[in-house]
Amino acid sequence: MSLLYDLSANAVRRIYDARINTPPVLDTGTYFPGAGKFADAWSTIREEALAIAAERMHAIPRFHEIMPAQAPISANDGKDWRLFILKVYGAEVDKNMAACPTLAQALTLSPDVLSASLSFLAPRKHIPRHRGPFRGVLRFQLGLSVPVDADGRPAAVLSLNDDEHRIGDGQHLLWDDTYPHEVWNHSDEMRVALLLDVRRRHMPMDMRVLSGALIASVGMVARLRGVA
Repeated sequence: MSLLYDLSANAVRRIYDARINTPPVLDTGTYFPGAGKFADAWSTIREEALAIAAERMHAIPRFHEIMPAQAPISANDGKDWRLFILKVYGAEVDKNMAACPTLAQALTLSPDVLSASLSFLAPRKHIPRHRGPFRGVLRFQLGLSVPVDADGRPAAVLSLNDDEHRIGDGQHLLWDDTYPHEVWNHSDEMRVALLLDVRRRHMPMDMRVLSGALIASVGMVARLRGVA
């Protein structure tokens, strides 16, 4: 199953790489003008996320329990990477949306957001270098509860195409996860972030059509697997 995922992901990447050439980090105003809804409400979203962590952390699935093909990057070191999923490629998880009313309202008002998760990264967790499969979507990351190091910098580090990014509380980044990337939590505290998959704007027509078909098929698979 992992080999099949790798082969299909590589094929999709080649198609998009030949047609779309943008840098790893993109301008939020151009590619995700709705980002302000989330950035402005970050402190309330943080409260919702921390309440969920306090009440049900061990019930939140690890990434590889949701997608077994992702075990090499999720189950690599015995430390948890848990995802509280609110939306999967257009399909909402109603009970999880109800647990986060402020975040849910922002998602309802943001049709370009295809997927949404609260990401809980355990202390000292390392997510190894990998690439996402699909350039038709972009990753928006908003820091909610990010530990700091001795110098006062965010202790969670995203290495994206070999450039280091530290996304602190209330800070955000819009990036293309088809570029090689890895993540470290260099602290003894949990890192909490909001992760959104956002429909890419400004694509050629053929890529928009292909993206629409892929998004619909992934959403259908998610529903069949009971993820949403």
